Amino acid sequence: MTRILTRTDLLELLHPSDCIRVLREGFAASVHSSPPGRRVRTDLPFPGTATALLPGLLPGTDAYTVKVNAKFPGAVPALRGVICLHSGTDGALLALIDSATITAWRTGLAAALATDMIARPTGEGARTVGVIGAGAQAELTIRGLRTLRSWDRLVVHDVEAPRAAAFAQRHGGAVASTPTEVAAAADVVVLATWSREPLLHLPDVRPGQHLTTLGADEPGKQEIAPEILLSARLIVDDTALVATHGALANAGLPSSTAAASLGEVIRGDALARSHSRELTAYAPVGLPWQDLALSWLVFQRAEATGRGALVDLLA
Repeated sequence: MTRILTRTDLLELLHPSDCIRVLREGFAASVHSSPPGRRVRTDLPFPGTATALLPGLLPGTDAYTVKVNAKFPGAVPALRGVICLHSGTDGALLALIDSATITAWRTGLAAALATDMIARPTGEGARTVGVIGAGAQAELTIRGLRTLRSWDRLVVHDVEAPRAAAFAQRHGGAVASTPTEVAAAADVVVLATWSREPLLHLPDVRPGQHLTTLGADEPGKQEIAPEILLSARLIVDDTALVATHGALANAGLPSSTAAASLGEVIRGDALARSHSRELTAYAPVGLPWQDLALSWLVFQRAEATGRGALVDLLA
């Protein structure tokens, strides 16, 4: 039998602190996973792209995932798809899971984990958080970051002013009129947009600041200028993938631009930052094992609680 888990099911079963825990464990262990995850993307004769991430693998988890997404920037939601969770024993399709929710949660909460580890602590001056792009990924990043640290002030910008205002109201923040206004005010900046042109340039940032850029996750997308990536201590989730599909590829920069991976930082093999006045950045592309980490967590909870519909696809 295959368990169908909808967005409503997932929101009942997922909790940010638990997701951050399994993501932290996954980053520490993922270096040992084999074969490496693959990301396949293609343009379509429609106003969108098709993306597949496979296989999602983690040591100690007897299952794997294959995720298929449609990305249509003009649609609401812009990302839709399904995660197939398969048994590692016999390939049985254990679950079909809404990918939009899992993707937003794993991307946003992994970003929260990375941001907290790399940015200066609140006690060292990181008292204002800024958001550029007030969508689902930024929502989860801020929710997750709230479980990890506190701050004094939040500033938000979005190309759609009502969405920025609603985000600010939910999280007790203020609206900024431009991305540069956010960068001028914030010590920690989270960018989560569809931008294809840099929103911030080197004169817009300052020593000691941290930038997390989530939008440059496929060809043609850029949120921060190449000179920022070159000037900052850059941490990534996967150096090879970021150099072929992510922020480095889109800026025309080599993989050597990245100082370390987040897994290396979590394992203690690399420093998150060298000193308090160092400009830092986190530029992930998103990894298949992250889909497995959350899908396995939610599947086990659904099995225990009976959540979701069961269907026999082989009937």
